[in-house]
Amino acid sequence: MRMYDIIAKKKTGLELDDSEIEFAVMGFVNGEIPDYQMSALLMAIYFKGMTNRETVTLTNCMAHSGDMIDLSDIEGVKVDKHSTGGVGDKTTLVVAPVVAACGARIAKMSGRGLGHTGGTIDKLESIPGFNVSISREKFIDIVKRTGLCVVGQTGNLAPADKKIYALRDVTATVDCVPLIASSIMSKKLAAGADCILLDVKTGSGAFMKSVEDSINLAKVMVGIGWGAGRKCAALVTDMDIPLGAAIGNSLEVIEAVNTLKGKGPEDFTDCCIELSANLLELAGKGDIAECVEMVKTAITSGAALEKFCEMVEAQGGDPGVIRDTSLFGTAPVTHEVKSPFSGYISGMDTEAIGIASVMLGAGREKKDSPIDYLAGITLSRKTGDRVNKGDTLAVLHTSDEALVKNAQGHFLSAIRVSDEKPEQRPLIYAKVERYKVTTY
Repeated sequence: MRMYDIIAKKKTGLELDDSEIEFAVMGFVNGEIPDYQMSALLMAIYFKGMTNRETVTLTNCMAHSGDMIDLSDIEGVKVDKHSTGGVGDKTTLVVAPVVAACGARIAKMSGRGLGHTGGTIDKLESIPGFNVSISREKFIDIVKRTGLCVVGQTGNLAPADKKIYALRDVTATVDCVPLIASSIMSKKLAAGADCILLDVKTGSGAFMKSVEDSINLAKVMVGIGWGAGRKCAALVTDMDIPLGAAIGNSLEVIEAVNTLKGKGPEDFTDCCIELSANLLELAGKGDIAECVEMVKTAITSGAALEKFCEMVEAQGGDPGVIRDTSLFGTAPVTHEVKSPFSGYISGMDTEAIGIASVMLGAGREKKDSPIDYLAGITLSRKTGDRVNKGDTLAVLHTSDEALVKNAQGHFLSAIRVSDEKPEQRPLIYAKVERYKVTTY
């Protein structure tokens, strides 16, 4: 069997058999297949797609390319939540401690930034001392003691996904349903949770731009989850506007902490409540109405914030910066972006705004690029807001003033203006369960 023949077969749109997919995945993991050949296969998959069977096989191969975590030693229901990625999407930082405070166990493996989107692991690493690379034994011990733990992928856990993930980021093969589904679900299956809630983003800042495509992706992933014996559901949520006001690593941690204190932006708070309640429902903690009340109580009582501090301390971080977020510090350079126009903001190219944040140093241009944890964007106005010429649209944060000009130009190019106030978009478009799709 040759990788050349597998690439040629897929580029003509033919279906790969299980042995061919396994050969490609394991050969790449073992170093027998070079980056350029795997990149070629990824591009062929991007253009020709995969059947449901191929996607399930790819997911299982990636999940079993390393260790499969056994969480059976942890009492209670083990739950996990994953977002397909977006701009300002720091929901894990709120949902995980909220759900843990409500009695479910969060044993979560998260990723780094991909393209224009931020990564939960990068955000957590902006907390001084926070360690995302810990042993499996310690991971399980922390979940037992605190109810939650969030780590990055280890070399032994879904290593195929880790290697393919890095290639997709630099070869323009990110927005492809089978590759997104297999990447997400391989990590979820390998991480061992009983219940998985998927947050599938849709809109200009998401990998799936249309609601229809997002529902399709959700259905594929939910099907993979149930096929592997896990309780699984998905919410399709809006990413046509950045979520919250903060974009960038430490900026997003601060906003998440404020939300745990009951002082977060309305859209971000509402999204976190819905995600938390649906995850608790999946875990059998009650119906949606009961779970919503549990979530709100966990926030107003301060229990969720304390859970977050417990996790930070257990993973080597300084909980003092969570209790006093001013200790994060600020970027050496801040620049206010003034509006060159008057009118209503009728739309935002959220992907372009995410790219502007990357240009400031908050994300990676290449897979090994360093990150400036203090860099990013704080939005002052969003879609639907009325602005006058000279009003501040956003504040740019960076450590290098030379980066400001291009980032500002990119940000301004993302803003659309009209004389009329646009209709408000829903926060949640659909819920995808095993046998039904409910649209809102």
